[in-house]
This record gives sequence, structure tokens and C-alpha cells, in this order.
Amino acid sequence: MRKRKDFTYGVGYYYFTIITTPNHITMHRKNRREAEETYKKYKAIGKNVEWLGKWNGKKFEPEDVV
Repeated sequence: MRKRKDFTYGVGYYYFTIITTPNHITMHRKNRREAEETYKKYKAIGKNVEWLGKWNGKKFEPEDVV
């Protein structure tokens, strides 16, 4: 049985997902700089990471990672 998401996305937070088997891990940070640094650290150690962007309440705003 698949587990439901037990959280709601927070408006103004930056999200990225670490793609792992069997579950994906979604992480967030309030500050864009901190989110980018954490994203890059996971990417540097070889993790498969997907940048989602900033949640505006309805969808993710596409923003590129510098």
C-alpha cells in the first residue's frame, strides 16, 4: 500500500527532491541560498536530485539553480 503525503507545501519555500529507491525524499528551505547550497551538496556527492523551485500556493515557479 502506498503512503500518502503527510504534509502540505508551504508558500514561499524552495523545494527539491532526492530521488531514491523505493521512496523520493522532498526537502525544503525557506531561504533560496540555503536551498541551492543543500541541493548542490547532494549533487556533488552523486545523489540524483531534482530542483522543484519555489511554491507559490498553486504550483512551483520555475527557477534555475545557479
